Amino acid sequence: MEEVIALRNVEKHYHMGDTVVKAVDGVDISIEKGDFVAIMGPSGSGKSTTMNLVGSLDLATKGEIFLDGVDIEHLGESELAQIRGKQIGFIFQGFNLIANLTAKENVMLPMLFQGKDRDEREHQAEKLLKLVDLGDRMDHYPAQLSGGQQQRVAIARALSNNPEVVLADEPTGNLDTKTGAMVMDFLEKLHSQGTTIIMVTHDPEKALKHARTIYWIKDGKVEKVTKRIKNIWKTVRGS
Repeated sequence: MEEVIALRNVEKHYHMGDTVVKAVDGVDISIEKGDFVAIMGPSGSGKSTTMNLVGSLDLATKGEIFLDGVDIEHLGESELAQIRGKQIGFIFQGFNLIANLTAKENVMLPMLFQGKDRDEREHQAEKLLKLVDLGDRMDHYPAQLSGGQQQRVAIARALSNNPEVVLADEPTGNLDTKTGAMVMDFLEKLHSQGTTIIMVTHDPEKALKHARTIYWIKDGKVEKVTKRIKNIWKTVRGS
């Protein structure tokens, strides 16, 4: 299988006074094209820092990070933003919508940074909002939308540049059970159409139900990796 994201012996250190905290400590992760991956771990395990590294939102203190075979450690910030913007769509737990932009304008925004003209941005935003059943809410502002509707706007925004990878950070964390199930069903649908899904979660039930590969993170390390093989989970790598 083709590898789209790889972390090789990656460490991320933070300085707190005279203390060095290793939030990520020698992690190896390989994301294959078309997989549904869960990065799983409790609060404080290092999974959020791992997510930032996997999503190219942060650079490693040590080690190598590759995005479609490109070593991002050697890219400038503008180059990194361009390649990340084209290849990865982000869905955040807190939605991260811009309050003074309408639903349509929020979805259009990532396309602006990729240099697409206004007509193309509008057409794509309208198509995606209809796809997530928000065709009648395009001109509403985030404060006028429910939590579930805001998350669907965030999903549409994540898809605006047709990314090959969608990274979802606790995508149902702020939603009720019914709406959360709808969001997960939509991610499953995207996966069935060939999109690579990476989901960061603390919920083993969601990971086991939806993912095909799970990286179990503990104390900044990959404790084990499990894969679903013919609907049976098998450990393929331990710490």
